[in-house]
Amino acid sequence: MTEADVDAVAEVRVRGWQSAYRGLMPPAYLAALSVAEDADRRREWFARRRPEAWELVAERSGGVVGWLAAGPARDPDLAPGRRELPSGRAPVAELLALYVAPPLIGTGVGRALLDAGTAGARARGFGALSLWVVRGNARAQRFYERAGFAPDGAERSEDVAGRRVPELRYRRPLP
Repeated sequence: MTEADVDAVAEVRVRGWQSAYRGLMPPAYLAALSVAEDADRRREWFARRRPEAWELVAERSGGVVGWLAAGPARDPDLAPGRRELPSGRAPVAELLALYVAPPLIGTGVGRALLDAGTAGARARGFGALSLWVVRGNARAQRFYERAGFAPDGAERSEDVAGRRVPELRYRRPLP
C-alpha cells in the first residue's frame, strides 16, 4: 500500500463494514460511516504507522479492490512486539484488518490477500497469526476456519455506538 491508495482503501473499508456488519452493529452507525472521514484517519495512521506493521492492497483493472493490515500482536497475553516468548516460540503477528470490495467477496481476492499477509508474517519471523472476528460474522468465521484459523478461547467486547459488540480471537501457527 502507498499513500496514493488511501482514498481507495477507505472506500473498500467503509463499504466492507457496511456489508459485513449489517445486523451485527447498529444500522445508524453503519449508515453514518464516511469514506472521506475514514480516508482522513487512514492518512493520519499511514503517516505515523509503526515500521514493523505492513499493509497490502489487491488491485483489479488498476483499482484497489481489497486491503490488508498486519503487525505485531497487540494483545498482552500474546508475544509483545518481536520479542521471543519465554518458551522459545516465535512471536505472534496480528491481522488487524482484511476487507474486500463487497461485490468481489468470494472471488479469491480475500484469500490472495490473506496468503500474502501470511507470507509477510513468516518473512518477518512470526510463528503464529491472530485476528479478531465479530461474533455472528459467520462468513468471516468460515473464511478464516478454511484458512486454518481456530478460536483460541479469548473473547472481548467493543462498544459501537452504545451497543456491545462481542469478538472472538482466532489464531493459527505459521510453520
